[in-house]
Amino acid sequence: MALEPGTYSRTVYCGATWERTFTFKINGTLVNWTGYTAKMQVKEFLNSSAVITLTSSSGITLGGSAGTIAVVISSALTGAVTPGTYIYDLEVSNGSVTYRVLEGKLTFDGQVTV
Repeated sequence: MALEPGTYSRTVYCGATWERTFTFKINGTLVNWTGYTAKMQVKEFLNSSAVITLTSSSGITLGGSAGTIAVVISSALTGAVTPGTYIYDLEVSNGSVTYRVLEGKLTFDGQVTV
């Protein structure tokens, strides 16, 4: 499978749940994620510690033959992040190969109501 990462940058509101579902296709055919696991980390800088880590057992749901990857960052996690712009990537692996499928920047907007 030849898969180049997509770039997706958005605003995340601190203290609110952030949910997105992405559908992946190669040459018009849905990617089958059956047998894959996923991991996503959000960091301030490339070599800094992750402020958020999600996995296929916590926050990421792989949709198998539907080609989807659903990402949910809970309100507790977004509320614990200091407002600012962070980098992230989302990788999937089947145990022998790993693909980066998304990367970009997430800007965390501060929370007024707590």
